[in-house]
Amino acid sequence: MFKTVKNLLNSRRRVLAVSVIAISASAGFGGLQAQNAAPAASDPFNLPESITMLGQEDPNMRRATAKVNGYVITGTDIDQRLALVLDANQASTVSDEEMQRLRMQVLRNLIDETLQIQEAVALEVAPDTDRVEATYQRVATQNFGQSKDELDAYLKKVGSSPASLKRQIEGELAWQNILARNVQPFINVSEDEVHELIDRMKASKGMDEYHLGEIYLSSTPTTDEAVKANGTKIMEQLQQGGSFAAYARQFSEASTAAVGGDLGWIRLPQLPAELATITRQLQPGQLAGPIKIQGGYSILYLTDKRQVLTADPRDAILSLKQISITFPQDVTEQQAQARLAEFTKGVESMRGCGDADSIAGAMGAEVVTNDQVAVRGLPASLQDSLLSMQIGQATPPFGSVVDGVRVLMLCGRDDPQVANEPSFNQVMAQLEDERVGKRAQRYLRDLRRDAIIEYN
Repeated sequence: MFKTVKNLLNSRRRVLAVSVIAISASAGFGGLQAQNAAPAASDPFNLPESITMLGQEDPNMRRATAKVNGYVITGTDIDQRLALVLDANQASTVSDEEMQRLRMQVLRNLIDETLQIQEAVALEVAPDTDRVEATYQRVATQNFGQSKDELDAYLKKVGSSPASLKRQIEGELAWQNILARNVQPFINVSEDEVHELIDRMKASKGMDEYHLGEIYLSSTPTTDEAVKANGTKIMEQLQQGGSFAAYARQFSEASTAAVGGDLGWIRLPQLPAELATITRQLQPGQLAGPIKIQGGYSILYLTDKRQVLTADPRDAILSLKQISITFPQDVTEQQAQARLAEFTKGVESMRGCGDADSIAGAMGAEVVTNDQVAVRGLPASLQDSLLSMQIGQATPPFGSVVDGVRVLMLCGRDDPQVANEPSFNQVMAQLEDERVGKRAQRYLRDLRRDAIIEYN
């Protein structure tokens, strides 16, 4: 069953610069057994199927803080960063179980952040205080439309602090500096690779492509039911307006967790059969899952859909008139029905956009005109209706007594031009970005491997 993500694009204008990088926890193993067989590629440790733990301690549940190469991450650090995550996802009520998972994920994120800052210091590329403060000021202005002092007050109000957000900014800037010094200069993409990718795109012209996000949860026969239940809980949170990217960073065990679960533009043959079948039925803005696949479960979110090197009708620019009415707070159901009937009749009598203003004025409706409405930016439920309409036609009335009832009338349409193939430089930049991302993941993995981490 597919459900549209509520308020995904407009659910929150006050989005913090909270891009918590979630890296899946390393799997622990216990039990002793002689290893007589050579380890398989999928099981390099040659682990037995049945494992008996020799102790009761679960470090992922009981160890709340850590010391990373001597730097102490306190409980307050975790609480304040957790408050940022909860606020960014508008999570008013969270179960104790989910709160515990979030706390441990935040701790892992803070460990990675600390390793990045420490590496930047060692390489003498750490961001200075002035740059951190300037970025913080920019976050206040661009993301909140507030002053620095107002952002300070807001963070304290939600249970976080300016220091917590500045620490996150410091970590992100430090990582950018490290990649600029130790990764990006050593990324090479040949001209032949660029031309080969462009040729493949030309050969695929007209094929459907899907911009997908995925949250992958691994499972075993013994954990299957619990993992499925966890996936269902995540779906419920997403359907209530939670950020897909934030949940992917927190819970996905795929390598794409660091980029919010973004799989980029892909074609159905690139997906497992189970996911391809579901994806084909999705519309932009819809979720599906948890979907059983080999090794676990997936939750999918379709961001967009297009055809390779083909003009997309949803790139059309429309000229629209919105005609709307509102209802008094004390209106009765009978009065509302009569008002709606009058409104519907009036809209049906309009002979195109030139007739709309006078008729709307006569029945007390408000008219708003916009000549630069991108179809792609409209709710998915309206896009198909508007694209199938002729000039001068209006949608059926939609809305409610509380929010008002409106129609959209199509007054003009500029169709998109045939899509051009990407330029050589665009493809080059795309390939370079992909390789930087992969190298960055390996770099962070190496920092974790070499770190001395003490859990308290």
